[in-house]
Amino acid sequence: MNDDIIEIKRKLKEYMIEALSLEDLKAEDISDEAPLFGEGLGLDSLDAVELVVILQRKFGVDVKGLENRREIFQNLNSLAQYIVDARRNA
Repeated sequence: MNDDIIEIKRKLKEYMIEALSLEDLKAEDISDEAPLFGEGLGLDSLDAVELVVILQRKFGVDVKGLENRREIFQNLNSLAQYIVDARRNA
């Protein structure tokens, strides 16, 4: 795993804790593999909107018109990989 994706995951966790009011969690409490929604981290549709804003503002990545959004937002690993790929293809 390269340093870029590790750093992106670290930042994602920090931004998520702040923006999604997850103050009772620490970054290390958020698993890279756990589902972001439902049984995993327990995020909901409003949190999904906030995640899109985080991607746009903090990482310069857009998710408009993507058909595979569900796969991208599956877990932290898939979200970080999408950011890396989107930046590479920009």
